[in-house]
Amino acid sequence: MTDQTAALPLRDPAPAAGGRRRQLAAATVGSVVESFDWNVYAVLAPYFAADLFGHGKGGVSGLLAAYVGFAVGFVARPVGSFLIGRLSDGRGRRFGLTLSMSVIAAASLGIALLPGQQTIGVWAAVLAVGARVVQGLAFGGETPTVAAYVTETAPPRHRFAFSSVSYGGIIIGSLISYGVLAVLLHTLGKEGLKHGGWRWGFVVAAVLGLAAVWVRRAAPESEEFHRGRGGGESGRPGFLDTVSRHRWAVLTVFLHTLGGTIGYYFALVYLPQYAAAYGVIGKEEAASFMTVVLAVVLATMLLGGVLADRVGLLPVMRTAFALTVVLVLPLLAAMRHGWLSFQLVAVVLGMLVATQLGTLNVFTGMLFPTAVRAVGVGVVNAATIAAFGGTFPLLAEWLNGHHRLGVIPFYVTLCSLGPLLATFTVLRVPAFTAAIRNSRPRTAGGRVQSEAG
Repeated sequence: MTDQTAALPLRDPAPAAGGRRRQLAAATVGSVVESFDWNVYAVLAPYFAADLFGHGKGGVSGLLAAYVGFAVGFVARPVGSFLIGRLSDGRGRRFGLTLSMSVIAAASLGIALLPGQQTIGVWAAVLAVGARVVQGLAFGGETPTVAAYVTETAPPRHRFAFSSVSYGGIIIGSLISYGVLAVLLHTLGKEGLKHGGWRWGFVVAAVLGLAAVWVRRAAPESEEFHRGRGGGESGRPGFLDTVSRHRWAVLTVFLHTLGGTIGYYFALVYLPQYAAAYGVIGKEEAASFMTVVLAVVLATMLLGGVLADRVGLLPVMRTAFALTVVLVLPLLAAMRHGWLSFQLVAVVLGMLVATQLGTLNVFTGMLFPTAVRAVGVGVVNAATIAAFGGTFPLLAEWLNGHHRLGVIPFYVTLCSLGPLLATFTVLRVPAFTAAIRNSRPRTAGGRVQSEAG
């Protein structure tokens, strides 16, 4: 009998439907809270900057300091991926999911209750940044543990549909963060937000986090984790040994994440500023339309996951990534010259990014064996996002300030080659090929059909 520890066997007894739903809910609700907590800090920063970080000329220095607090979270993520990933690989997925979400919720509540600079002086800023560092550590462990959990618990014939639903929580969380801001602005007004009303946003984040902890505590543990844990924590290799043993998997995660994080931050975050810089559309009008784009992205993610289950993962991924490489430059050129509207270009770019996001959790989870899955995925993913995704808005603004914003479309296109290359390097990853080999559905005539296409 073959060893299927690194694979995702098709024939193992499946949990009851209720167990599947609880597992999917546990993964998805965490993604919602993670995205909400991460984004609510950014959207509320202009309102709490003076309270926690002090006043500067026009309030600029306080706001910049608040955004530094946002950025340090990216730096902390790789460390959290290693620390919580090791715990998740050693003590269980549910333990890692519950721990990371508990820390995220506690840090949000801490920010909500934090006294302002008028009360405790500079310590307000220090403690606020400290809370974001703690959240960054937890976020770093949350993402790869979700990927490992979904990879191990999704039904083999619907694994990419489960992946798209679980990662769709990221989009839902972003939408909720903007919705909460709109409600607070409507009820309290700008001045009310600046005078303490911003704290309610973090209270909402803490409540959502506690709800996610409750959902996760009731979710079943991954059966594959129980089968594959081997000798426990002492039997797991160190991180450097993991990188050495699984170098093709590490390269594939890096290439996939490189294109994904650049595509995400350009198409879903920076595009309104890019279009406004060329006078195509007003920044506020463009930003308000992004809620429509996010809704389209969510729908496309779900459709892409179902399609990958039906026709194969690699054909769907290669088609989407090739279209991204081919279309980014002409779409942006057409928008700059007024041949295509901002709205149309934003929707098309969002749909191209969506396919990559929808399959992300399971695709990266399939690259490593069970014993090192959370650490292997997490550290490489988090480090790549910190180095390239977290710095993208800064790079774009620097280029804009030096009248070199035209470089951005070429940079995005170049990085988009990464995921396309990843669909070929993945064929050198033993865990991936074993997962595909052990989960090939058979046709009516008895022939074996590869899930990867």
